Amino acid sequence: MATTHSWHDRTHRLTDEMSRDLHDLATIRRVAPARQAFVMLWAGFTLLPIVVGLDKFAEILTNWDGYLASWVNDIVPGTASDMMMAVGVVEILAGVLVFLAPRYGAYVVALWLAGIIVNLVSTGDYYDIAVRDFGLMIGALALGRLAASFRTPLESDEGRRPLASR
Repeated sequence: MATTHSWHDRTHRLTDEMSRDLHDLATIRRVAPARQAFVMLWAGFTLLPIVVGLDKFAEILTNWDGYLASWVNDIVPGTASDMMMAVGVVEILAGVLVFLAPRYGAYVVALWLAGIIVNLVSTGDYYDIAVRDFGLMIGALALGRLAASFRTPLESDEGRRPLASR
């Protein structure tokens, strides 16, 4: 029962805080720019890994198998398609982790993007996508740093000191 109330309280805090901070464009100017950046990165690094992870199964955006380096395909069991579906599951979980705990999830996503960059560069192709993913990795690291200062309504206040004492 306590778990239900805790989740209920957190989701209401999320709704209240998001509606207070970002309910329309007229009031967005009152939200501190760093908080705005945190919320944008938090939303982006929550949604994008989930969407891309789901697309590993649907293949609407692209045929993901072609992005897998041959050496990776040689060392993993199964086919490239099997591997990309496993990658999709990891990406979905990473997006959920960013949603629930961005101060940890952001670094998981950054590490995942580093692995993707190594894979892409080692194909001998896709340097442009590797550079883009490097930019995304920097964004994930920025989210991790911002998450040290800002909490989401889903995170507890336990273990957090006021910013002035840091």
